[in-house]
Amino acid sequence: MIAVIKIGGHQVIVESGEIIRVDNLKDLEVGQTLDVDVLMLSEPDGKGFKVGTPTLPQKATVKVLEHGRDKKIKVFKMKPRKRYSKTYGHRQDFTVVEIISIDGTINTAKKTVPTVETEIKEVVEIKETKETPVKVSKK
Repeated sequence: MIAVIKIGGHQVIVESGEIIRVDNLKDLEVGQTLDVDVLMLSEPDGKGFKVGTPTLPQKATVKVLEHGRDKKIKVFKMKPRKRYSKTYGHRQDFTVVEIISIDGTINTAKKTVPTVETEIKEVVEIKETKETPVKVSKK
């Protein structure tokens, strides 16, 4: 089952058992679990899906594996002929989480195939209209 969940202010496409990196979740400790909102559920074969307005009643359970920081990004600003230059860096915090389970199943009941009798009842007669031809003048 594939789901779109909302975690850390972002929407992420996940499957059960997947490990993902999200923005820092400072309030959670390593090993703690969290239930997050499910925005959309889909079957792996893609035959059926449900979309929430804005969320579905199902929840996805995630477990925090670790917290960390990315590599340092150096930012250099310079204005030519003005004797201005500035260098600074940034390290983004992140949290690694594992998707333990996604609740809910989707019924993919087969639709009934219309028979010839039902199609005949739905046929609408189209009246023939006499259209006048449009004259195009050359300039």
